Amino acid sequence: MKAGAAGLWARFGDPLIALGVAAALLVTGVAERSSGPVFLGYGLLAAGGLALLARRRAPVAVLVVTGLCAVGCQAAGFDVPAVAYLCAVYTAVRAGRRAVTAVMSLAMIVGLPVALLVSGPDGLDDPGEAFARARGALQLAWLIAAWAAGEALRQAERRADEAERTREETARRRADEERLRIARELHDSLTHQISVVKLQAEVAVHVARRRGEEVPAALLAIQEAGREASRELRATLEALRDDDTAPPRGLDAVPELVERARAFGLDATLTVEGDGAAGGRRPDVPAAVDRTVYRIVQESLTNVARHAGARTVSVRVSCRSDAVSVRVEDDGRARPDRVPAPGLGLLGMRERVTALGGRLRAEPRAEGGFAVRAELPVAPEPATATATAKERVS
Repeated sequence: MKAGAAGLWARFGDPLIALGVAAALLVTGVAERSSGPVFLGYGLLAAGGLALLARRRAPVAVLVVTGLCAVGCQAAGFDVPAVAYLCAVYTAVRAGRRAVTAVMSLAMIVGLPVALLVSGPDGLDDPGEAFARARGALQLAWLIAAWAAGEALRQAERRADEAERTREETARRRADEERLRIARELHDSLTHQISVVKLQAEVAVHVARRRGEEVPAALLAIQEAGREASRELRATLEALRDDDTAPPRGLDAVPELVERARAFGLDATLTVEGDGAAGGRRPDVPAAVDRTVYRIVQESLTNVARHAGARTVSVRVSCRSDAVSVRVEDDGRARPDRVPAPGLGLLGMRERVTALGGRLRAEPRAEGGFAVRAELPVAPEPATATATAKERVS
């Protein structure tokens, strides 16, 4: 409920503020009953309020427009508070444009009395009296309050962003430490045991062949299983130690995966298309997305080679300005009416994609075979908590 209200305010808050300020200024202007150019004054009052519609997109431009409108209203004989300008000051300071705001505010403090002298209402020609009346349009206390409010919220947002980055860095560091700890444990325990099994099997096969004896099928299976387990464990350890300090494996290494699949007897094809892919140039994508694409293709091709019973497999990577999509499809024995139970490989892929804010679909195809489709956003979305906090203080 709160998130929905924050979303509505983020969408309609600025129009409501602009319309409210414009209406308030017009009502105040009507009450003033200026003897000057009435319609010009009303137009400037309305323009100053409606300019706040663009206060987030162009805070400096809105600051200048509302300031000129306030000065113009004074020159037209409308002694109306510069509410729109104060809102623009708050927005500009919050956006970090403090120097421009200070210069503009000094110009306003000087410009409002000058506008009164130029308009000369009721024979006003005393600069001191003009300055005193101009203070009613732009009270210094309200100007300082608008500045202070904008600066306070700017600092709060900055601290929230820093806190979010700190939490992300801490979580990433802990994950890296845990990954390395698991890698060490696996290396110290399983590597030795698997090496012993593989070595014993190879020695037994070698001795049997040297004696001219028939090698039992079970012994050959143990030998091959030992070799496969060693390769798998080595690949697992490499994946666990694949942190930001290691050479990243991403789109550049996908052709190697496809070549390896061909070595398994698969008719494998690779297509990379989209932004930056023309002429064989590597598409420019974030490092995390780059690595995730590699892992998705790697796991998908491994599953095809082991379990699918397929003859052909196609890998398609499409790079757009907002997302990277990956599709791996085979013609194996999977059918829609026989959905296989998801293994740890598919679970790991889903976790990687979800962590980047993407979507993953892994399911049998209607025409037969299996398909893995992933959509990875190029620019990660900001943290929900930080975004919600900013919306609430808008």
